[in-house]
Amino acid sequence: MISNAEKQRISGLSHELHSIIRKVSILKYLRWDHEVKDNFFKNNARMLPKVSYAAFDGKAMLQQLQALENKIQDSIFDDWLKKHVQVAKTTINMLSLVGTENFSHCSVELYGEPSQLLHDQETTSLSLAEKFNSLLEGRYVPSINAEYVSSSVAKSEIKRRAKQMFGADSPKVQLSETLSSNASASVSRIRLRKSAQFTQRSIEQLIQHEASIHVATALNGKAQTFLPTLGASHAGTTKTQEGLAVFAEFITGTMGINRMRRLSDRMIGIQMSMDGADFVEVYQYFLEQTEGNEDQSYENTQRVFRGGVISGGAPFTKDIVYLDGLVRVHNFLRVAVAANRADCIPMLFCGKLDLDDIVVIGEMHRVGLCQKPKYLPSWVADMGFLFSYMAYSSFLNQVDLERVSKHYEDVLANMPKM
Repeated sequence: MISNAEKQRISGLSHELHSIIRKVSILKYLRWDHEVKDNFFKNNARMLPKVSYAAFDGKAMLQQLQALENKIQDSIFDDWLKKHVQVAKTTINMLSLVGTENFSHCSVELYGEPSQLLHDQETTSLSLAEKFNSLLEGRYVPSINAEYVSSSVAKSEIKRRAKQMFGADSPKVQLSETLSSNASASVSRIRLRKSAQFTQRSIEQLIQHEASIHVATALNGKAQTFLPTLGASHAGTTKTQEGLAVFAEFITGTMGINRMRRLSDRMIGIQMSMDGADFVEVYQYFLEQTEGNEDQSYENTQRVFRGGVISGGAPFTKDIVYLDGLVRVHNFLRVAVAANRADCIPMLFCGKLDLDDIVVIGEMHRVGLCQKPKYLPSWVADMGFLFSYMAYSSFLNQVDLERVSKHYEDVLANMPKM
């Protein structure tokens, strides 16, 4: 255990850090005016958009972070705090460099890049995106006659379900005119894009992604008396947050083909930009992938280029976190189940954290700095299906897929098409 004085010292540093990083909202500073989109289509989507950003002055915050860093000592908890300080510094530097190649360099430092190797030192999240798209290209995909409902109907359903999950702590559910994505969530609200339409599957997907992960971890982090830093969303926790959220879609069966294609296409779009493709070229790629959906193609392209260089070579790499985080979270959960360490899994939800910090989070819990989460997604509160799924997944990894494929390819070759 550690002394009360040491607890208070760590807690004081965490409170100080939280007061700084909560002021930095990356997407707020990278938002494009709607007239950029209007002008792009007025020019028949053939001219590079002209984008300007509000001036960002992070000097005062950098000075505060440096003063905080000077107080950090030498312990596993101090190392954790120092890591957060470095993430905050890089984030502030990135926002000071919008429209330049160095902006993208900071983005890669914070979020990674599509070709970055995963822990097996062989595969990449880009290869997952390319594999998924190649499997679907030219293949027959059954169509589902889904009925669409308005954002108002989706709002009512999400509000009802959130109330069931969180009771008095339930966030407000609001419609937004300016939101670029279909939804976003914080500790106190879930926002839906007013112009969007939703299917029952996509509503359920948003409940699992936004409410059961983003809202739950925000509420659990807010409840951390000693470590309010766990309640703050920032670039250092984005990969794990989105990885958990996308995994939640998979494990609950709410991940659809169109959703997976969007995530894969964004990954490929980022790589295209890194390879030198400009805004118009990436837009044309998305237009082809979405079968001519101009609005969705523009929004996807804008996500790739916001803050970066419109002429190519230096994108905003944040959107790699969905697939990259998914693979990392899936692998961690699989190993945790196989190693009989399911006790570690609920601690992933004690706040906003980086998966690689799970050891220090466990140590923080042991010494009384971090409490267990109150709110858990249903598939963690009852791990029966998770255990079954991961056990089956682990077994499949031992199967010689090449031999199995040869056997069933021969079978299918002799079967009449239906």
